[in-house]
Amino acid sequence: MRRLSALVRALLAGACVVGAAAAAEAPLPYAPAVAARFAEPVEVYPTPGLQPGRERWTDNAELAAALRTLAGAGAAEMLDLGRTDTGAELLALRFSRGPGRPLALVVGQQHGNEPAGGEALLALALQLANPRHPLSAVLDQLDVLLLPRANPDGAALARRRNAANLDINRDHLLLRTREAGVIADLVARWQPVLFVDVHEHIALGRYVAGFGGIKGHDLLIQYATTPNLPPDLTALAEQGFRQPLLTALDDAGITHEWYYTNTRDPAARLLTMGGAQPGLARNAGGLKQMVSVLLESRGFDLGRLHARRRVHSHVVALHSLLRSAAAQAMTLPGQLAAVATGVADQACTGTLVLDAAPTRRQRTLLMIDPATGADHPVAVDWDDMLQLRPVLTRPRPCGYWLAADATEAVVRLHRWGVQVQTLPGDRPLHGERYVETARLAGDAAGDDTGTLQRITATLAATEWLATAGSFYVPLDQPLANLVAAALEPDTAHGWFTHGLLPRLDMVRRVMARP
Repeated sequence: MRRLSALVRALLAGACVVGAAAAAEAPLPYAPAVAARFAEPVEVYPTPGLQPGRERWTDNAELAAALRTLAGAGAAEMLDLGRTDTGAELLALRFSRGPGRPLALVVGQQHGNEPAGGEALLALALQLANPRHPLSAVLDQLDVLLLPRANPDGAALARRRNAANLDINRDHLLLRTREAGVIADLVARWQPVLFVDVHEHIALGRYVAGFGGIKGHDLLIQYATTPNLPPDLTALAEQGFRQPLLTALDDAGITHEWYYTNTRDPAARLLTMGGAQPGLARNAGGLKQMVSVLLESRGFDLGRLHARRRVHSHVVALHSLLRSAAAQAMTLPGQLAAVATGVADQACTGTLVLDAAPTRRQRTLLMIDPATGADHPVAVDWDDMLQLRPVLTRPRPCGYWLAADATEAVVRLHRWGVQVQTLPGDRPLHGERYVETARLAGDAAGDDTGTLQRITATLAATEWLATAGSFYVPLDQPLANLVAAALEPDTAHGWFTHGLLPRLDMVRRVMARP
């Protein structure tokens, strides 16, 4: 490890020179009494972006150099995951002390303008690489795979989206972006038991206008909350991971709350937890039977203000989550396998929830008075994603039939690891076809993705001769709920809505096993 330490020291020395000419400290965006609530931590993280006098976060070249340093010293395996549309490298590190251990996957900076997550993952990598650091003990029970910067193009441009102007975090059902595809490939290959998605939330902005307060929590947290999520998985995330996490944050003096956002209407008194869309990384992770957790530090709109504290919030949280996974390493894979079996066993029976809405309730949320720094309790309407109300339901089919020319859909299903059967000969099938009843114009998905085909539909019973070369996707498999989210055509997130299934007759519901 002496070689590793020497290489890291050399790297950081170069980084300090690059950032040494610091400008005058930027003025505070709020009263000094507010800033005083966010004291810098005692812990020092030796990443390029956190060096004294530094004005900017670790850039792509520095991050790549740091990851190669760690891999070159034998501390971890470098995974070269390809390049983005602009040619930027997508690099990950896998830490392992031998075969047979479950794996945790941690992804940072899907949103390029949320830098503390990427910085925290580099700090975490340095800790895992050091056998004297207490965190490295988790590697005796757990492999850890870190993708510190999933959106290097967005990071270079200091913007949320990637170079193609797409939101990677919302693309885990459609897989239009290379970056989301890379994450899907990692999940399919390594089968993580824990997935952590590391972000930053906004601290100022419309909250001051709408609520007269500043978002004051160091860390916002939410696990998967999407229709058809097995209750046992939610219970495991809550009891096995979130509860120990809250204790660790309290012990470290890190304030926390459920993740939430608000509408763009400053007059609205409504806050909503993170959405239920299956295409969000957090929710797609849950539908893939992983414990899936979102972490959001405060706040990406603060520039470099409180940089070390923001990174520290993530590091403390990640320590807790990794230790929880390591402590449960002997039992967690079996628990998740039982959840997956339960999903597969539901084929042909029960109800499928295609769309759901949160339960609205009232609660009091603590914010911070921007002038005095005092606690500012706010009465709000709260859209609770922990209590989803079904809006659109259907009987769960045995599977889906896809036309022979639905090859783009089949490629995506295979990428997830879904079992797709190619029919070797003509076969009669019994099921239901979709009948369009109305077409909705505009960006029906609400995420600026240019939705073209949002429809409403009813079902009509039908029997047909499925031709050789067409496809059958059975639902008696662990990824059944993810498959249904993609293939049911009359939802905001479905593949038909977004043109991946260009015709409505390319997909049918199979109601009896072929």
